Amino acid sequence: MAAPSAGTLGKRVTLQQRSPAVDAYGQPVEAWTDVATFWAAIEPASGREFVAAQALHLTQPVTITARWQPSFGSPAALVALRAVWNGRVFAIHSAENEDEANRTVRLLASEES
Repeated sequence: MAAPSAGTLGKRVTLQQRSPAVDAYGQPVEAWTDVATFWAAIEPASGREFVAAQALHLTQPVTITARWQPSFGSPAALVALRAVWNGRVFAIHSAENEDEANRTVRLLASEES
């Protein structure tokens, strides 16, 4: 599959990883650190992505499509991250390097409440 054209990747998405942090009282708190920022398309999951999402029991699954970059190198590591766009936060459930060609990556995700 060919890499997506620039015109279809109109959303600036940031990947974040969980980082250890403590509050003023020394208690652990949830903190997130930016890992990478990239242009992507975010669309409701359809076809086989929706079937996969149903198997995971996701509500309102989305597919985030982007050009491949080194930060997408390990699909197992990607599911520990989250994607943020326009104040919306998405939990990543799976990552697919299409055709293992290092051109396009598709992330199956769901919006966190």
